[in-house]
Amino acid sequence: MYSMTGYGKGEYREGGVEIVVEAKSVNNRFLDIAVKSPRIFAAHEELLRKIVRENISRGHIDLFVSYADRRERERTYSVDLSAAQGYVRAAEKLAAQFPSLENDVKLSFLLRSPEVFGFEEVAAGADEVLVSALEKAARDALSALSAMRLAEGERIKEDLCARVKTVADLRDKIALRAPLVAEEYRKKLTERVAEYLGGKLDETRILTEAAVYADKCNIDEELTRLASHIEEFGEICKTDRVGRKLDFLVQEFNRECNTICSKSNDAAVTALALEMKNEIEKIREQIQNME
Repeated sequence: MYSMTGYGKGEYREGGVEIVVEAKSVNNRFLDIAVKSPRIFAAHEELLRKIVRENISRGHIDLFVSYADRRERERTYSVDLSAAQGYVRAAEKLAAQFPSLENDVKLSFLLRSPEVFGFEEVAAGADEVLVSALEKAARDALSALSAMRLAEGERIKEDLCARVKTVADLRDKIALRAPLVAEEYRKKLTERVAEYLGGKLDETRILTEAAVYADKCNIDEELTRLASHIEEFGEICKTDRVGRKLDFLVQEFNRECNTICSKSNDAAVTALALEMKNEIEKIREQIQNME
C-alpha cells in the first residue's frame, strides 16, 4: 500500500553536468503533475510526466529541476555596432560641451559594455547528454519518492487494520445483542398490557405485535453485509493501489452503520453503532492519504 505524501531526490553529477530533480507529492483525488524546470528542458516536460505516470497513479506531484552545465563549449560573440556608435557620439557631445574634460572612450571601454559586446553558447537546447542526465535524475527521484510513499503507506495500513478489527469487534457485539431486542420488547409489552388490563392478556395479539416489531428492527441483513465488507477490506489491503477501492468500500460501511442506527430501536445497539461510526470516520480520513 502506498501513501500519497512523500519526497524524493535524484542527482546526476558527471562530466561537468549537474542536474538535481526533487519530487514532492500530496493528496489529490486524481493524478496531477506540475513541472518547474529551466527553459532548456521545456521541450522535455512530457518525458518527466511520463516517468511520473509510470510510478504513480494518484496524487499531486511537484517536480523541481535545477541544472548547471560546466562543460567547455564553443561560444559565438556578437557586437552591437549601433550601441557602440551611440556611446561614441554621446562621448563626443559631452567632450564638446565640456572641453576641459578628456574624452577617454576607448575600445576597451566598449568591449566591457554588455550592450555592445556579448557572447552566447552555440547550443541553445538540451543535447543528448543533458536529456539522458535529466531522465536518470528524474527516475532516481521518483524511485525515492515511491519508496517513501510505500513506507508511509505500510504504517497507515497497520492503523487501518487495527481500526477495522475494532469495527469487526463492534459488529460482533451488535450481532450478539440484536436477537435479544425483540424478546425484551415482547416481555415489556406483556408487562404493560397486564398492568393496564389487570392480568387479562391476549397472547396472540402480543405475539403479533412482537413479530411486527422484530421484523421492523431486524438488522441481520446489515450485519451480514458488514461482515462481507470487513472481509473485502482485508483482501483489498493486500494490493498496492487501494485508495479508490477503499474509499468506495468505506462508504458502504457507513451506509450499513447508519441503517443499524435507524432500525435498532435499542439503546445498547445504538451506542455500539455510534462507536462503530466513529471508527469508520477515522478509517475514511486515513484512506484519503492512500494512493
